[in-house]
Amino acid sequence: MHVLRAYRGGLVFGEPVGEAPPRVILLHGWRRTHQDFAAVTRRLDHLGVSSLALDLAGFGASPPPTVACGAAGYAADLALLLEEVGASAPLLVGHSFGGRVAVSLAASRPDLVSHLVLTGVPLIRNPRPGHSPLAYRVLRAGARRGWVSSTRLEAARRRYGSEDYRAASGVVRDVLVTVVNESYESELAALRAGVDLVWGDNDTVVPVSVARRAAELLSTSRVTVVEGVGHLLPTESPDSLVEAITRGLS
Repeated sequence: MHVLRAYRGGLVFGEPVGEAPPRVILLHGWRRTHQDFAAVTRRLDHLGVSSLALDLAGFGASPPPTVACGAAGYAADLALLLEEVGASAPLLVGHSFGGRVAVSLAASRPDLVSHLVLTGVPLIRNPRPGHSPLAYRVLRAGARRGWVSSTRLEAARRRYGSEDYRAASGVVRDVLVTVVNESYESELAALRAGVDLVWGDNDTVVPVSVARRAAELLSTSRVTVVEGVGHLLPTESPDSLVEAITRGLS
């Protein structure tokens, strides 16, 4: 039975599987945990591939970050963790938010990453039809002018905000506000590592069109579309990830 271990003095927890140092690092999505990759890491272990599935700061067993930051901040912390565990240019697997972190690290520190396997990652901002409700826009404008109290604005955010926003609090909410406004075109263009984009054809959170647009910016990439699978591909189709991982390690 595998157990969680503390890294970086208890700032991050993760589940190592196999002999250290890990060859594969797995990063989960928003409001998810390392457990999404349980089936993947078991299969990798059977293939003799060591891995480490992390709980990113603010999720699972890992405490929230001390300050709000975007994907680049999480990537900087991940670079320190890779050094601590002795992982030499591992392959990074990123689902959704975890993929943002993986891309940020690979773009800023290409020496630390050998390959990327990404799934359901909002790499490019998808145009959204329509606008926020008029009542919320009016309150937000009033708050900017000091006419609406922070308490009333917060109540409106909870009413009109996304499910992720309503579920978050404190610094984690500030992180969410930061990352949802990020886009990664420049990071994608700067990547040196090969990239596998593995997407569920029923992903309504981050549709396949995002993967195809991202692939156009990458020098080396492969898009694999998995039929009948939605946004939670790590749990719905772990074998498709394992296939991409083994290809990336070869």
